[in-house]
Amino acid sequence: MFVCIPVTEDKGLESPVSAHFGSTPSFMIVDTDSKECRAIPNRDMGHAHGMCQPLKALAGERIDGFVVGGIGMGALSKLQQSRIQVFLSRHSTVGATVDALRAGTLRVVTPELACQEHGGHGAAQQGPCK
Repeated sequence: MFVCIPVTEDKGLESPVSAHFGSTPSFMIVDTDSKECRAIPNRDMGHAHGMCQPLKALAGERIDGFVVGGIGMGALSKLQQSRIQVFLSRHSTVGATVDALRAGTLRVVTPELACQEHGGHGAAQQGPCK
């Protein structure tokens, strides 16, 4: 399985997981079987807040799922419409996140969990993460 994890800098499996999906500087694409990984720049970093186009940012990449430290409702909705699962990780590194995913201990992100790292309250928030 190939997963995409937003990261703040490229340090391979030691890369810090970003809490902000759409404004992350890079994404780490990880093969969960081999743990091979590679970073790619966020090609949609300049979008207006709430207008994230996650699949545009990763055009041409094979991605079976996402694991995020935080994600806004707009990006989550777009991924769900594309039938791509999104998992929430509270682990600090890519390696620990992949281990947790393989162990089956990560939660699927629901609308109630969106925007939590943005200071919001999920789908009930009336601010920019709605």
